[in-house]
Formats: sequence, structure tokens, C-alpha cells
Amino acid sequence: MLTILLQLAGGTAFLYYGADFLVKGGVSIATRFGVSALVIGLTLVAFATSAPELVVSVQAALAGSSDISIGNVIGSNICNIALILGLSAVIAPLSVHRKVLRFDLPVMTAVTLAMAAIGLLLGGFNRLTGAVFFAGLLAYIAWNIRLEKRDGSGDAETEIREEVENSRKYPLWLAAAFVIGGAAALVLGGKFIVDGAVGLGRMAHLSEAVIGLTIVAVGTSLPELATSLVAAARGEQDIAVGNVVGSNLFNMLGIMGIAPMIRPVSAAGITPVDWGMLLVSTLLLVPFMHTGRKVVRREGAVLLALYCAYIAFLAVNA
Repeated sequence: MLTILLQLAGGTAFLYYGADFLVKGGVSIATRFGVSALVIGLTLVAFATSAPELVVSVQAALAGSSDISIGNVIGSNICNIALILGLSAVIAPLSVHRKVLRFDLPVMTAVTLAMAAIGLLLGGFNRLTGAVFFAGLLAYIAWNIRLEKRDGSGDAETEIREEVENSRKYPLWLAAAFVIGGAAALVLGGKFIVDGAVGLGRMAHLSEAVIGLTIVAVGTSLPELATSLVAAARGEQDIAVGNVVGSNLFNMLGIMGIAPMIRPVSAAGITPVDWGMLLVSTLLLVPFMHTGRKVVRREGAVLLALYCAYIAFLAVNA
């Protein structure tokens, strides 16, 4: 048991710091070669927060643990909305940027509906559906860059300005070491998480789907949790909301695009209740964000209560 717990704890630490070093080194190298802060913010930084989920899901798919692979994505998205966004809103009411309402939220809702339909009707993701989702990710990034350049809002630059300024101080060799070390830590952390999760499931007689939806999902969502809570506490509400919405989109389009192209992912272990929780938590954001363009404390409390009820349901039925 101690070995399994150490694997999970160590894997989570490797994932967290691996993503951090990867983005520090990547941003430093990108700025040295003249890549704009806008492109960096909408690609490298956004991708890095979902890197733990990506690594774990790909490794789980390769290991034949499809339930952990897809459960991690579904559980992370539920965690991002109901736990992280809910907790952030309880700390401080969250303002919602107009662009999130007009573009990102509708896209996230549509992709969530498409993912649930594929999972329920087709029973999983094959290489074709994976390729379609990955193409959707590329289109989303390209359209975001176009919108930012046209509107000139500078949101992406504002969000990562501090990160870019700090990264410029790193020598090229150190930045490269950060990228290599961060990538290695992500791979190692992913292996620890998958091995630990499978071991815990067997020991506790829990399904791999439940482990993926809970322990693995929360562990891989730590970057989003840290970023959103700090942003909410500092009054940077746009970052807290944008971080969750962007991460959910990258989880679905990126992870469920890349992992199935490497190896098809079955959704056999995901129940209608799991899909329902994902859909309900996502659809609740539509009225919550449109009322006064804010997610207020009582709405955050509703999301938190929903997450607690879901976890209790999983525990009772495990």
C-alpha cells in the first residue's frame, strides 16, 4: 500500500513540476526565436496545463487501461468545472470575459456534447474520431490567434507577461535543460500515476474507471487548481475562468485526439452517470456565466455541492 501511495504522490509531483519546467524552458526558447507572446500563450502555455492529463491518458491507453485514459479526461473536466471553478467562485466572484461567452464557452459546450455522444453511441474513440478531434484543436488555436490579432485585446499577453519576462532571463542551455527535464518528468510522472492507479484499483477492488475519474483526475488537475485559485485570490478573475475553459477544451480536443490516434480508447467503463455529470456541470456554466457575466459565490457553492454529491455517489457504488 505504501508503495502505491508513494507512486501516486511522486507521480503527481513529477507531473506538476514537469509541466512547470516545460513551460519555463519552452517560453524562453520561443521568445529567443521571436515567437510572439500571443502565440505562446494560446499554444505552449495552454498546452502545458493539460500536459499531465495528456501524458497519463496516452500511457494508460498504451498500457491497455482505456478506462483510466478516458476517465482521466472526463474526471479532470468535471473537477475543473465543479471543484476548481466552484471553489474559485466561493473565494471571490468570477468575472467572465466577453470573448469567453461569445466563443470559448459555446465551443466547449459543443465539444462536450460531441464527446458524450461518441462515448455513448460508439462506445469509445477510434483513430478517425481522434483525428477529427485533433483537427478541431488545431482549428480552435488558429481561430483564437485570429480573434486576438483582430480584436487586439492582449489577453494572452497579459496572462503570461510575467512568465515570459522571467523566462527571458534563462540562458539557452538552461532553457533547453528545462524542456528536456520537464518532458522527462512528465513521462516518469505519468508512468507512476498509471502504475499506482492500477495497483490501487486492484487492492481496493475499484474499477479503473472510478480511479481515473477521481484520484487520477484530481492529481493531474493540480496545475489548473493552483493557477485558478491563485488568480481568484489575486482578483484576476478572467484568468481563473479562462484557464478552466481552455484546459477543458485542450483535454477533450487534444487528449481525446492524440490518445486514440495512438491506440483506440474504449469508454466501456464510463457509466451514463459519469457522462451525465460531465454534461450537467458543463451546461450549468451557460446560465451561470450569462447572468451578469459573473459566476457568483452561490453558483460556486452549487458547483461544489454537485461535485461532492458525485464523489459520494462513486464512493457508495464503488
